[in-house]
Amino acid sequence: MDWKIFASTFITIFLAEMGDKTQFAALAASSQTKSTVTVLIAVLLALGLAGTMGVLFGRYLSQLLSVQILRYISGSLFILLGVWVLTHKN
Repeated sequence: MDWKIFASTFITIFLAEMGDKTQFAALAASSQTKSTVTVLIAVLLALGLAGTMGVLFGRYLSQLLSVQILRYISGSLFILLGVWVLTHKN
């Protein structure tokens, strides 16, 4: 295992998730039930699946596109999602 890559990935993902909407969704879900273990398991599985999909899809896309293009695409999608969240009405 490459511990340098592990550490940089862990720190990056951990800091990116702090205060993220996912964390607030988990907080809201756990505040509505006494079954916090169920919510914890659901959150861990959902984040694990989303992360797995990101890693596998990123690996596949890296064979088709350059890293620079992937950065622009992911950054643009992040901005578009943010605009959608700000303008979406419930």
